[in-house]
Amino acid sequence: MRIRVASGFTLIEIMIAVVVIAILVAIAYPSYLEHVKTTRRGEAKAALLELSQFMERKFTADGCYKCGTETVTLPLTQVPRDGGTKYYDLRLASSPAVSSASYTLEAAPTGAMSGDSCGTFKLDQTGTKTAGASNCW
Repeated sequence: MRIRVASGFTLIEIMIAVVVIAILVAIAYPSYLEHVKTTRRGEAKAALLELSQFMERKFTADGCYKCGTETVTLPLTQVPRDGGTKYYDLRLASSPAVSSASYTLEAAPTGAMSGDSCGTFKLDQTGTKTAGASNCW
């Protein structure tokens, strides 16, 4: 009579593999989420720089950022620009208000980025960059 040797995985071996995978996921997922946030911040900063160039072209053409009582309309109002689920609102700051010689642009986090540690990114006509945390720009 021949003895059959069992082949396959034991329950302990499968449980060890599951635990190892769970540990790897617990380490990798938060890192992935932080990478996504960093990428979104970079996209918001690039949009602010693009809007700053728009304002400078306007100043070059008109001699002022806001002439008289005109309303300045920005070509971009959100990030991402393609109209997907937005995570930054782009706008001219109301304080200090846009004037003929100055402006401040803001990228305010919304949606998935609301509550982000960097907060609102700001850029003014002098190129001064500010954010909620000092190491975000």
